[in-house]
Amino acid sequence: MPALVPTEIYGQITWLGRVLDRDAALASQPVETLEVTFAGPVGEDHGGLTRPSCSRVTSQHPKGTEIRNTRQLCVMSAEEMSDIARTIGVETFDPAWAGASVVISGIPDFTHLPPSSRIQGEDGTTLVVDMENRPCHLPAPVIDTDAPGHGRAFKSAAKGKRGVTAWVERPGTLRVGMQVRLHVPDQRAWNGPTLI
Repeated sequence: MPALVPTEIYGQITWLGRVLDRDAALASQPVETLEVTFAGPVGEDHGGLTRPSCSRVTSQHPKGTEIRNTRQLCVMSAEEMSDIARTIGVETFDPAWAGASVVISGIPDFTHLPPSSRIQGEDGTTLVVDMENRPCHLPAPVIDTDAPGHGRAFKSAAKGKRGVTAWVERPGTLRVGMQVRLHVPDQRAWNGPTLI
């Protein structure tokens, strides 16, 4: 019996980008197609099969420990970006400001997709949702370059709307305009103790 259920929820890729050198700049550069391999997007500085652990996982691994890279892509929702734009007071939110790899429209409550959900392109190219991408202060100066005075509001405006991190399960080529289908794990919600 399949462990993942294909839903009737479809989205469309509306934007693609690559961060060429994250030490030089967080902003991603827009592209029309994005080739993805098991190591992530080709030419993307967040790619690789492994990565050094960061502050998000220091409860599990000391900072800088080599771990599996489940943060190969930053995937955001067009609808949630519109909400962020309204909140920070700009007409539109440029996905490059947040270092986005993929922007998808049409999938509701995108940032809260269940971990291990699949986003599958028409050609079979498949991304696996790792988890919610928590907002941080890094996009603020990037936003302020184009929209002075609006960057500071990003972190709170993006709470619960920053999208997800993802990794490549099946290589292929993503294209602006490509339809994608959501597949979700066939399991009930965890019923463990309340977390701190």
